[in-house]
Amino acid sequence: MPIVALVGRPNVGKSTLFNRVVGGRTAIVEDRARTTRDRLYGVAEWNDRRFVVVDTGGLERHPADTIEEKVQDQARLAISEADVILLVVDAAAGETPGDAEAADLLRAARAPVLVAINKADNERLELDGAEFYRLGWAETYPTSAIHGRGVADLLDAVVWALPPESVAEQQRKEREARLEQDIEWEELAVQGDAGGSTETVVEIDIPAESVRVAIVGRPNVGKSSLLNALLGEERVIVSDVPGTTRDAIDTTLEWAGRRLRLVDTAGIKRRGKVAAGPAAERFSALRAMKAIGRADVAILVLDAIDGLTAQDAHVAGHVVDEGVGLVIAINKWDLVEKDDRTFDGYVDAIRAEVPFLSFAPIVAISALSGLRVSRALDAALVIADERRRRVATAELNRVLREATFRQPAPAVRGKRPKFYYATQAAIEPPTFVLFASEAGNVHFSHRRYLENRIRAAFGFSGTPIRLIFRERSRIELEPRRRPRVARGRQRQIQRGARRAPTASPDR
Repeated sequence: MPIVALVGRPNVGKSTLFNRVVGGRTAIVEDRARTTRDRLYGVAEWNDRRFVVVDTGGLERHPADTIEEKVQDQARLAISEADVILLVVDAAAGETPGDAEAADLLRAARAPVLVAINKADNERLELDGAEFYRLGWAETYPTSAIHGRGVADLLDAVVWALPPESVAEQQRKEREARLEQDIEWEELAVQGDAGGSTETVVEIDIPAESVRVAIVGRPNVGKSSLLNALLGEERVIVSDVPGTTRDAIDTTLEWAGRRLRLVDTAGIKRRGKVAAGPAAERFSALRAMKAIGRADVAILVLDAIDGLTAQDAHVAGHVVDEGVGLVIAINKWDLVEKDDRTFDGYVDAIRAEVPFLSFAPIVAISALSGLRVSRALDAALVIADERRRRVATAELNRVLREATFRQPAPAVRGKRPKFYYATQAAIEPPTFVLFASEAGNVHFSHRRYLENRIRAAFGFSGTPIRLIFRERSRIELEPRRRPRVARGRQRQIQRGARRAPTASPDR
């Protein structure tokens, strides 16, 4: 997806504009709560174009300390990778030397620059914003991020300045169009028969050759050693020097009667380190990310000595964003001093650090000695099946009714969503469409609650699931009522049921 970077001096409202543009969408890849000085990425969509929005720290010519210097490096990196740059300035404060310094930095940028004159909360401030023409760009847009004023015009200009759609973006739209068609058919089917089938889950057969497993993680955590342990031979160069594996390497393996394609990927470094490194490292990291996108399941290898790092969370976030199944393998377990509670302590720490990975199984292995490496692959096969699982509509709606009865959706801005029915629209990953009034006001905490209830009822271990909320104002799905019978006839039926013989197990 194309990238739009928000840059400017400190305190001009870049983060407010970021939140306004991204809205309630899920932040991706580098949204880490304890590293707010890093770039923050989010996905936005406007006029049928989807793009990544990057919020950066404030640009300053003379950083106060080492941390501020790193903030400047992050901002400059965002500028270098952007397809469109929004220079954000403050209409209330007027032009400052800091704005001029930021503008000087952007003059050499290859991407088009638009000036967002933020905090233009009234017509007077809009007129005063004309002074920012002195920065050198004719494309200036008075906005008020906090109130939404002028943001639509700004986004129109952003979309106009974006590069043409890539092949991947066109393919994404085709997939979503097919998904939309499936949703419409499912909606018609649900409306036609609210009772539906009583079968709980329908399993989809999986061709033996279809399971693709990517082995991913930071450099030097033992990915190639894990692949070699699974293959039982030295198929991949193993070295203590980080960065030995440059390409994503495919290897076919027969396992438990199934054919798997294992992909050993290059170590994925922090983006700043990749951008500053050789071109080979940049391309190998890109290939590793693409390998995740074409996998059914990813095995994320962690170093037991280092524990979970921010970069591990970054890679895991990309796996989830791609809708790929996930196994977390804690490698080098043989080097850890441990007792009966050590593994549980590791698991608890990981669950607390990255709660969005609570669905992923965790195994402790030693790729070097072969300790429990088979468990990682066994888990991957189970997850591959889970990704293709379908749930009967009637059972899904039973779970939805029970969940909303136990905990109704909270009101957002005075409006409480009411759920009518749900259906599964897709697999790989499992995707559910929930029809409701005020669908746009479903709070993120209630989304998480509904996801947890679906998982509790149907499993889906190790795979992300998608919940799509659609606006609907009627056709509430209720359990099918039994036909009424005369009271005497009802007693006769009940007496007959008590006398009915029980079938023997071999019938």
